[in-house]
Amino acid sequence: MKFTTAGESHGKALLGIIEGLPSNMPVDEQNINEYLALRQGGYGRGGRQKIERDRVIILSGVRNRLTLGSPLAFEIENRDYANWQPVMAPEGADVTQRRLTRVRPGHADLTGVIKYAQTDARNILERASARETAVRVAGGAIAMQYLAQLGIKISGRVESVCGIEDGGKYSFDELSAAKAHPLFMLDESAEKRAMELIDKLKAEGNTAGGIIEIRISGLKSGFGSCMQYSTKLDGILCGALMSVQAIKGVEVGLGFEAARRPGSEVHDEIFMENGKIFRGSNNAGGIEGGMSNGEDIILRAAMKPIPTLMKGLRTIDYETGEQATAAGERSDVAAVCACEIILECVAASALAEVVSARLGGDNMAEVKERYDRLP
Repeated sequence: MKFTTAGESHGKALLGIIEGLPSNMPVDEQNINEYLALRQGGYGRGGRQKIERDRVIILSGVRNRLTLGSPLAFEIENRDYANWQPVMAPEGADVTQRRLTRVRPGHADLTGVIKYAQTDARNILERASARETAVRVAGGAIAMQYLAQLGIKISGRVESVCGIEDGGKYSFDELSAAKAHPLFMLDESAEKRAMELIDKLKAEGNTAGGIIEIRISGLKSGFGSCMQYSTKLDGILCGALMSVQAIKGVEVGLGFEAARRPGSEVHDEIFMENGKIFRGSNNAGGIEGGMSNGEDIILRAAMKPIPTLMKGLRTIDYETGEQATAAGERSDVAAVCACEIILECVAASALAEVVSARLGGDNMAEVKERYDRLP
């Protein structure tokens, strides 16, 4: 299975193609749109989310709500393109307008204009923008539907916002309630304090990041491999999460905490009862030796604060070389809820590729039969 995306932030549309889906897999378009709506919500978001109202348009690979086995192509229209057509149209545009030369710290602007020999950072930011994650959410929602056919589920929560933590320990089933909360935090007291901090940062023209926990349940053991570094499941999943804009760190299980404890407090002891093997804890986060071990997979990702501040940081004008204040492009203060949805979907796409590589199968019944045979 392979997932490819295309499109610019203010271009005509975002596009995605998924190759390798088996035939006869049900596709729920409403479910995809629900995930797209969740990506646009959450406390601390800005005005552009009200403009877009993203919806998926499936172009190929599905007939009568079932996959055909051919590439599934889809589109998400950029409704704001009507306002940007004069400066973004591929068939001819006035590129002297809406130029960005005051490169923004924390963005791809400066490195990108140097690498791609540009003089306008808009040619960089249009693709580097987190707007691209809309198409990854749609593709990931489809991947979740594939995994759900096998009984594999993905969920998550916001664990902290700008240092305000929800330190609770929750079961997988409890995580689903997070999406009904304004900040996807299950501890209402911590969430209230985090919302107050976001209001304060907004008044100051500042931004916030946070930590997101992603959990995968129902995956059998043996996915991924210890035989080659490139096939290790933790490497694949962590790489997928790190590919999301603004993610600066990823942990599996105990993560960095494992380095602070002695081995006796880290490694999960193994037991057998009534012929069933189980572990007494899940500090490994469901992955040992690069392979799933049958426990819930626990991933944690650190999202940096949004780098475009309303009160811009100091920078240079790339064209003149003069000191300047960074340009503003968006008005979000915090996008941790959006990031949680994105990370769920990105993890789903990466895991679906791993599962598909092991199981193969040309139709969904064949895939399910092969998965059911695994111990």
